[in-house]
Amino acid sequence: MTQRGERLSAGSTLEASVPDPLTAGSAPAHAARGVAEIPARRILVVAPQPFYEDRGTPIAVRQVLQALGELGRSVDLLTFPIGSDLNIPGLNIIRSANPLGFRRVPIGLSLRKVVLDVPLTWALQRLVVPGRYSCIHAVEEAAFPAALLAHRHDIPLLYDMQSSLAEQLARLDPLALTSTSRVLNGLESWLLRRSTVVVTSAGLAVRVRSMVPEVSVREWHFPSAPADSTPLAVQSLREELGLSGPGPVVLYSGSFETYQGLPELIAAIPAVRERVPNVTFVLVGADRANGLLSQEAASRLMRSGALRIVERQPREAMAAYLALADVLVSPRAYGGNLPLKVFDYLAAGRPIVATDIPTHRTVLTEDRAVLVAPRTDAIAHGILSVLGDPEWAQRLGTAARHYAQAHLGWGRFVGSVEALYAEVERNAGVARA
Repeated sequence: MTQRGERLSAGSTLEASVPDPLTAGSAPAHAARGVAEIPARRILVVAPQPFYEDRGTPIAVRQVLQALGELGRSVDLLTFPIGSDLNIPGLNIIRSANPLGFRRVPIGLSLRKVVLDVPLTWALQRLVVPGRYSCIHAVEEAAFPAALLAHRHDIPLLYDMQSSLAEQLARLDPLALTSTSRVLNGLESWLLRRSTVVVTSAGLAVRVRSMVPEVSVREWHFPSAPADSTPLAVQSLREELGLSGPGPVVLYSGSFETYQGLPELIAAIPAVRERVPNVTFVLVGADRANGLLSQEAASRLMRSGALRIVERQPREAMAAYLALADVLVSPRAYGGNLPLKVFDYLAAGRPIVATDIPTHRTVLTEDRAVLVAPRTDAIAHGILSVLGDPEWAQRLGTAARHYAQAHLGWGRFVGSVEALYAEVERNAGVARA
């Protein structure tokens, strides 16, 4: 029997006498196993991302897998052939083929992701056979082929809607055409109707209910990571970043995608520095592919010392960054899904300045954050209002941490995963009846 957490190729779960043409010759010797050796009625999680990497959706998937492990559920994870293995109880990692030898996949929609979705879908077809899985838990675009296979083999489908694919694609030219958007929304509606249960990022349930009112939908409220760090670690980080003085730090963490609103945040820096000359902005999560580093405005601010841009950091390193901050910002411009960083922001006990969009409103209110319009002047005013009133900033940070402790603990999250799967099983039983 395969060891839990083992790194496997997609073909390793097929009959050993029939080599998988996609991965033949690439699988390690210990990976060849027969179908009969896989325990029956496992959960199949399909995640079309590099796993594991410290970034949005993989972090969310990891937390779900850890919760399922605590609940004693056995899971096969089918994922991309990129990323590090994890040792989680009950978890068996199955990696699809990598015919072009990719070593990284950028965040968001990319040609590499589309190419890797093809062997992932082939591997999914080989894995899904009658009687093997009690549920298919499909993330993002993997839910489309999973819906067809789930229907064919009478397996419940849990659609994990981390973001609205139709909403994201509709913002790309020429997909922004009205006729194209209508087609994309139709495809998304088709998928929602064929899901036993839909679980979305916080903020997306409203969209799901408006499209398909009868669907069972829940929202993820992921556990927040406590931002406890030592004064020594924070001081060491200040020195590493070249922050020699005692000036305040405004920190952003997360991806550098367009929808995150970083151009508006960077444009707000001069107005904030005019009032608070010793403030430094630190942006964590840079990716060379997004082009932000080459922008003249960012380069000029970096040369002046007003801005530090840091590449994506391991999750365990973020405690010191969050503890370093005097203000945490989420300037997201649009998007229906709540960024995971907001959960960690709440636990950090620091004042939060976020744009006043429905996504942020799912967990942020005026008593635990400053909510501003998604404009440069409003973002600057929000940051200045917090820096100018330390007592109010303290109250906001304390209220944020109290909310995280009350609503975003690990035990509460494990309970929500247990309830989610109970609903999938209940709905599947009703449908069969």
